[in-house]
Amino acid sequence: MNFLEFARVCEQLEGIPGRLAMIDLISRVLPTLSDEELPVFIRFVMGRIFPDWSPEKLGIGPSLLYEGVAYVAGIRKEEVVRIINRTGDVGKAVEEILARKEQTSFFSEELSLLDVYRELAAIAATGGVRSQKEKLRVVRKLFGNAGPLEGKYLSRIMLEDLRIGVGEGNVREAIARAFRIDSYQVEHAFQAINDLGQVALLAREGEERLKEVRIELFHPVKMMLAQQGSIGSAIAENGAMAAEYKYDGSRFQFHKSGGTCRMYSRKLEDVTDALPDVAELLMKSTNHDVILDGEVIAIQDGRPMPFQTVLRRFRRKYGIDEIREEIRMIPNVFDILHLDGETLIDLPFSERRSRLILVVQDYVAPQVMSADPEVIGTMYQDALAAGHEGLMLKVPASPYTPGVRGKNWIKIKPAVDTLDLAVIGADWGEGKRAHLFGSFLLACQDSSGSLIPLSKVATGFSDEQLQEMYALLSDRVISESGKEVRFEPGLVIEVGYSEIQMSPNYEGGFALRFPRFIRLRDDKSIDEIETLEGIRDRHSRQSANGKG
Repeated sequence: MNFLEFARVCEQLEGIPGRLAMIDLISRVLPTLSDEELPVFIRFVMGRIFPDWSPEKLGIGPSLLYEGVAYVAGIRKEEVVRIINRTGDVGKAVEEILARKEQTSFFSEELSLLDVYRELAAIAATGGVRSQKEKLRVVRKLFGNAGPLEGKYLSRIMLEDLRIGVGEGNVREAIARAFRIDSYQVEHAFQAINDLGQVALLAREGEERLKEVRIELFHPVKMMLAQQGSIGSAIAENGAMAAEYKYDGSRFQFHKSGGTCRMYSRKLEDVTDALPDVAELLMKSTNHDVILDGEVIAIQDGRPMPFQTVLRRFRRKYGIDEIREEIRMIPNVFDILHLDGETLIDLPFSERRSRLILVVQDYVAPQVMSADPEVIGTMYQDALAAGHEGLMLKVPASPYTPGVRGKNWIKIKPAVDTLDLAVIGADWGEGKRAHLFGSFLLACQDSSGSLIPLSKVATGFSDEQLQEMYALLSDRVISESGKEVRFEPGLVIEVGYSEIQMSPNYEGGFALRFPRFIRLRDDKSIDEIETLEGIRDRHSRQSANGKG
């Protein structure tokens, strides 16, 4: 497939309003691709370059991309930025700029889909002192050979923000339709190997190949997620529930095979080198080959420390030996996904728990099983008194569903409503904060994974936190217009609010009343933020309770 053909497919998808028509178009394209092209097409059409589990990262920010486009077009980088600010869309701006270049260009090499992937993979593999120069050289080469439409989608892929509304759900259904496979088998295989490109290759071979898929060691999968609820309603709906502490720490996935182990964060990044002390504790706790799910907390004077203390350790790259002496990190293991070659995610939670207790000697999270609200309520109060966030209630018969937020895990927290949202823009501050971002534009996601603006937040930040936000976001600036700035999406924050209101001011039809910054959640990825469907559900429950 030529990259121009891919760009035309993207252009068609971008103009299709209906989900079913999108699925139909993708399903017709997939059988025409070679085995080598198929996984690349799948990832690209979702705005990704590598599988979610892969440690490979492109490492190109907006600034380097603008510099490459400016060189190819023979204009200044400031002119590129000006056009982006005018259009509000990097892809459209690059398309416009390359249309001018095309009028004076006499020769360029035709780009194939695989050419683009190989060049981007080469960028990701580039390191060392000369890495920025080498990355810029490849960026120039790609845009030098790209026509206007190709440049539009190439630039968006480089920023991993394709903006055509194709999410994982659409692609799963398209794979099932293209290769006449049960969509459940496609989803189940995806949960196990966390790469729809690889799933598509297996689906082409037939449904039996998908059924053979197993979780692999050192190939992390997405973590199962919880939704908010109450003790009474959870027990009324499910009967006896397994109650565990909800820790104010960071999720981890621990993989061990023989004498080798690795730890992965919630975003599936390898954090073993940042947490050698925790890895050592878990290595000593079992003699088996395992994949464990848990949460690590920081302890000082017998009490858990704030979440941000843990997060700083996850981010840390240097001085690990010094900091590990100051702050004690303790893992709490609450699930097991793989044991000595066997995938366990389809077993009931109660059975996984029994296996966990048998093979892990230390650090297994305490649990109470009960259908009595008073018993669960007592454990909830104990959790809060001990400095934890609250409780997790889990349905004993439930499987482990990677990446799924459902009713099988319920989180119980004090009555402060919060949301995890993506930061997509900001306004510059005023006065002493004029050199920092003062308020932030936040977004939820729709069913396709597209980001939908929901609210701005300006309160709850300390000066130190605003400095941190600036440091994390300044390299992500895509465009500026007056006081307004737009970012390449990637950062997640937790926001408290008093209620959700219907509002014509934001695209999704809702807005937050009295939003307040709670904490940074850069342990979470964009695909874990709140959904528009979840916002509607919260608004409905809020209205039923007499609020709003």
